[in-house]
Amino acid sequence: MAKNPLEQYFNGEFPEQYQEPPGLQKEMSPLPDCGETSYKGSGKLTGKKALVTGGDSGIGRAAAIAYAREGADVAINYLPVEQPDAEEVKELIEKEGRKAVLIPGDLRSEEFCQEMVEEANSELGGLDILALVAGKQQAVEDIMDLSTEQIKATFETNVFSLYWTVKAAMPHLSAGASIITTTSVEAFNPSPMLLDYAATKGTIMNFTKAFAKQAASKGIRVNSVAPGPIWTPLQISGGQPTANIPNFGQGTPPTPLQRAGQPVELSDVYVFLASDSASYVTGQIYSVTGGMPTA
Repeated sequence: MAKNPLEQYFNGEFPEQYQEPPGLQKEMSPLPDCGETSYKGSGKLTGKKALVTGGDSGIGRAAAIAYAREGADVAINYLPVEQPDAEEVKELIEKEGRKAVLIPGDLRSEEFCQEMVEEANSELGGLDILALVAGKQQAVEDIMDLSTEQIKATFETNVFSLYWTVKAAMPHLSAGASIITTTSVEAFNPSPMLLDYAATKGTIMNFTKAFAKQAASKGIRVNSVAPGPIWTPLQISGGQPTANIPNFGQGTPPTPLQRAGQPVELSDVYVFLASDSASYVTGQIYSVTGGMPTA
């Protein structure tokens, strides 16, 4: 029987809540659905090796779980304070009989980005998939309150780390490898309170399109996923004003599907772009926005 997308996942009012950034998924209410019990694999990534940034929670967690269930060994990066969430992901990956590598550290350091890639490549015995999901988002309603410190931290996390990680990974990637970045609906329809975040997401989109042309001659595909409002720790740790949380995804403007998305709803896209089924797909932006326009 077909499922109604309006009701397939949580579509009620979220409890108002706040955590200090970056926030822990295990302390959210309701818990995001990252596919812990719902995602079923079918061997699409058997034998592949993946590095997922932001793999402890939210969209990165959903990608990491799906990759393991599709047959890949997975290394995940996260901030040290997110260790409790990361341990849960490690257990889920290993439950599938796959290797899990935990690499805590701050992506705002070029040196760490290089070390992260080297460790992932060494521990996994190679790299086939880079899923660059980690991001920083803090809502600020007036530009006069947007500090230089926050602007720098947002760009370092969302943009600079992308360059540093890809540069470090390229010597290890062979023909057939896939790089997947994460942009946002904010790149197309930016919110007035996300001046720095939205700007980084536009940059990521254009990086993806440009680098796809450069990497194509090496047989490496580069694509991006553009999520809409997805229920993750990013939102309840300053990504949205706390007062907006109860109607997140249903507010102004509401998504046509009248609810926030769940991380697992992006899993199949991250799997497809990482798989050999996407052999003729590069330089593309795949939108999962609940109907919010990205064109």
